[in-house]
Amino acid sequence: MSDCRMARKTFILLFAILFTHVVLCDEHDHLYKDGDEVVLWMNTVGPYHNRQETYSYFSLPFCRGKKSSISHYHETLGEALLGVELEFSGIDIDYKGDFSHTEYCTVDLTEEKYQAFMYAVQNHYWYQMYIDDLPIWGIVGEVDDGGDGHYVWTHKKFDIGYNEAYIVDVNLTSEVKVKLKPGIKIPFTYEVKWHPSKVKFEDRFDKYLDPNFFQHRIHWFSIFNSFMMVIFLVGLVSMILMRTLRKDYARYSKEEDLDDMEKDLGDEYGWKQVHGDVFRPASNALLFSAFIGTGYHIATVSMFVILFAIIGELYTERGSLLSTAIFVYAATAPVNGYSGGSLYARMGGKLWIKQMVVSAFLMPAAVCGTAFFINFIAIYYHASRAIPFTTMVAVSCICIFVILPLTLVGTVLGRNLSGQPDYPCRINAVPRPIPEKKWFMEPAVITVLGGVLPFGSIFIEMYFIFTSFWAYKIYYVYGFMLLVFLILLVVTVCVTIVCTYFLLNAEDYRWQWTSFMAAASTAGYVYIYSFYYFFFKTKMYGFFQTSFYFGYMALFSLALGIMCGTFGYIGTSIFVRKIYSTVKID
Repeated sequence: MSDCRMARKTFILLFAILFTHVVLCDEHDHLYKDGDEVVLWMNTVGPYHNRQETYSYFSLPFCRGKKSSISHYHETLGEALLGVELEFSGIDIDYKGDFSHTEYCTVDLTEEKYQAFMYAVQNHYWYQMYIDDLPIWGIVGEVDDGGDGHYVWTHKKFDIGYNEAYIVDVNLTSEVKVKLKPGIKIPFTYEVKWHPSKVKFEDRFDKYLDPNFFQHRIHWFSIFNSFMMVIFLVGLVSMILMRTLRKDYARYSKEEDLDDMEKDLGDEYGWKQVHGDVFRPASNALLFSAFIGTGYHIATVSMFVILFAIIGELYTERGSLLSTAIFVYAATAPVNGYSGGSLYARMGGKLWIKQMVVSAFLMPAAVCGTAFFINFIAIYYHASRAIPFTTMVAVSCICIFVILPLTLVGTVLGRNLSGQPDYPCRINAVPRPIPEKKWFMEPAVITVLGGVLPFGSIFIEMYFIFTSFWAYKIYYVYGFMLLVFLILLVVTVCVTIVCTYFLLNAEDYRWQWTSFMAAASTAGYVYIYSFYYFFFKTKMYGFFQTSFYFGYMALFSLALGIMCGTFGYIGTSIFVRKIYSTVKID
């Protein structure tokens, strides 16, 4: 446990050096001596049902304590992007020092302040605070049963547990409600009680986790169900393809023994007839290779982030998961360049610099475009989610000065090391006409139906992921996520292989885009499911929260679609190469 924790601290320190301003004070090494100052940071306030619609705590007419102000700097890029805006409360708290009922400030309730508090109480505003990086939540006020009286809680009672030199537990109790009336004075008070605790410092975040929710029998059953689907699907695909391909091989072997006259009179059909076109470059090869390179990149980042989350418990640090994802995405940019650049070269592409730029900026452009659009809405609402200009500059610099050069390195390596085409069949100079086929063999139909089974293998996990992001849950079961990731990979590959076989057997050689889109359609079903989740599983309201939800769900679905499409293309390309290399082509 100590080695794992040391590795996690070293890992987080690396981000502090790369992406942060380093701030030295007690709450960063988490060690305190008797009488040391303990800082109470006020973060954000907002409606309970709209988790992402948050505002600065002091945007409501709360008052500060009498202690001098302390500045807070964003420690990570992820913290800035998540809208963490810590402001010093001014409340005096000393390590192991009990405070009795103490008044720290008073608010004169003018008409403007009265309306602000009324609106907050009516919309169930909650606020968040931090003590030693431990989050604390409290409610602003409540409405009486008749709906006439509006009250605000004025007393904060902190019950803090310590273990040797560490703070390991913080509880807040809101007491003393005062009825809101214009012109009155509202005193705000607090008290602090310290008590020894047996909770270890490494386990202090366990109280925020919800094992009854995430480790519910439904979650285990969904994993088991998806695993059984994989076994069934792999077995079914193997049986169908082995039996069908064996018949095909036998039929083609007989045809090889016939003379030319008998071949002309014979009824030739099937996937062998398109051997001269099956390895023809995909239409719009530049965009296709950019999608494949980006898909490799997203899959690599997803795997690394999941593994880091399993090892490092990234949920214990504010913004650390997002900072990790940004760092890994930048560091693994050569994967994008290598896979996309080599594929483009094998397809005979000449505009490799343009392809490299498109591949490098395809996902960042989508992310930045969505984020900046939502950022304008956040600025209009004066929300804490508004991204500071300096953070925008930092993200742009990472894209231009880190991701682009590393993608260039990967592209050069890919073109030189694996950019030569080595197809088992020659490509005909003139494309073969595609015969008419039944409607359910059309690429558009295959594309729509291809994502049904992959979505079925992950939709239960989507519920848990959505709930952790859009509601007040901390997702920590990354072992489940890793299993679902691998299940999704296998199911997607199996489904697209079957779809591609039927397409080629109908003598349609346009399998590259079809395999990609059939797998990518999984994301379409995920986005449709997000509508169901929004309307039936949440109580979100308002233009800001709605835009935030559907904007970022579209972004998530796009990334998932590109990744699944890449899985489908990779598996299908191996399958196609295998079957055409085992048959003798005249």
